[in-house]
Amino acid sequence: MSIVLYNTRTKKKEPFEPLRPGEVSMYVCGVTVYDDCHLGHARSALTFDVIRRYFEFSGYRVQYVRNFTDIDDKILNRAQKEGVPWQEISKRYIQAFYRDMGALGITKPHAEPRATEHIADILRMVQGLVNKGLAYAIDGDVYFSVGKFPTYGQLSGKNLEELQAGARIEIDPRKQDPMDFALWKASKPGEPGWESPWGTGRPGWHIECSAMSVAKLGPTFDIHGGGKDLIFPHHENEIAQSCGYTGKDFARVWVHNGFVTVDKEKMSKSLGNFFTIREILDKSPVSASAFITGECLRYYLLSTHYRSDLNWSEQSLPEAKAALDNLYGLIQRLEESGSQEPMASDEELERALKHFAHKFMESMDDDCNTPKALAAFQEFRGEVNKLLVKGLSGYAKKTAIGNLKKFGEPLGLLQIPSKEWPFIAPSKEKSMLLEGKAGEHTPLIGSRIVSKSSEWIEQQIQLRKEAREKKDFITADNIRKELAENDIILEDRPDGTTRWKR
Repeated sequence: MSIVLYNTRTKKKEPFEPLRPGEVSMYVCGVTVYDDCHLGHARSALTFDVIRRYFEFSGYRVQYVRNFTDIDDKILNRAQKEGVPWQEISKRYIQAFYRDMGALGITKPHAEPRATEHIADILRMVQGLVNKGLAYAIDGDVYFSVGKFPTYGQLSGKNLEELQAGARIEIDPRKQDPMDFALWKASKPGEPGWESPWGTGRPGWHIECSAMSVAKLGPTFDIHGGGKDLIFPHHENEIAQSCGYTGKDFARVWVHNGFVTVDKEKMSKSLGNFFTIREILDKSPVSASAFITGECLRYYLLSTHYRSDLNWSEQSLPEAKAALDNLYGLIQRLEESGSQEPMASDEELERALKHFAHKFMESMDDDCNTPKALAAFQEFRGEVNKLLVKGLSGYAKKTAIGNLKKFGEPLGLLQIPSKEWPFIAPSKEKSMLLEGKAGEHTPLIGSRIVSKSSEWIEQQIQLRKEAREKKDFITADNIRKELAENDIILEDRPDGTTRWKR
């Protein structure tokens, strides 16, 4: 089965056919660097990181480009507010972007062009559009004439009248048509600018991506990606100005990820309902077992299909942590289980592995369906646990570990040594202990306070087992919850026993 992607332009899933056999060229709209990245930015970056990884996993050579918008009104406003040069704002938040993407395990693109590095390309494109009669200059500004591009609206699926009725259009009586958009903007007093045939100015937002993508990938390339909020006007405008300039097709496949929402409203800085990546990862929870790493956040985001909106729920992060605990725990058991007479045959593992590989690749081939891919991991975990109870050969154990890591790589999961999981961060309790505020005889494990003895935990597990045997599932669930509140994770094994860890 070939890889299938949903193409926003055609509004359907299509088998991916690259321009050049065995190669994928992909451009993704990056961030405007004026503030820390929020969860919506993380989701977009992760979506295309996984798409890129899976293409490479499938044997393609990928040329992946993602830009920085490093000159923009928002950057200038931030610089003015802080009283610093605008370049300082751009530099600061590019560094912050790398910090946050590094924490999430996002691989770097092959090229990361910045708008200010491509002023010559931008000017060349704007001048070409003017020469073709597709753009016009007024008082140092240059506008694209939307009415002269007959297929405008093909991406959003709306005609020009519908777009005019639904768009928030900046009122400018000088424009020939309210839908016309800026390619070049005359600099206001005190603003930065570059010399152009129309006077000192700076590029409009849309033209930046067209110029950078064409400069790095050529006039026509395979995939253009971004959040679905960019479909109109940004990507619609990119198509018009790029095709108008080159006379060729632009991106062949358009891929857009869904929003991260809060109470079903899009997470955004303008609405003030956003959580930055740094805020989420820097939280110091009471429970070290609930400590959220970048990989936990990654698993959480991958648990929803990239095209669907994801409603933010902080309660879901510990669930993602628990799911990863189970997978890393399996790897640890495979590594640490001592020598024993194998009762399960290597062929049994091979069958489970073959089924897992098929389900994983079937899911990922189908428009990068990561929730189903994660389900395949958890199903495989259950099968391997059953075989471990029977006993596996050393070869079978190594094979299982190798494949867990192999198929985890396209998702960016299970790549750290199992002994380093979970990461333990300095917790509030440790600070209290060091300050003499915790109990005098309270022991520490790592950076956690152990408030319950092993004997108490074993008693609770036995009570839970008895409750389950009596079909008293409410009591059993309450015991599990109480253990979880005390940082105790349970794992019910196929042989009927229950393992626990702090």
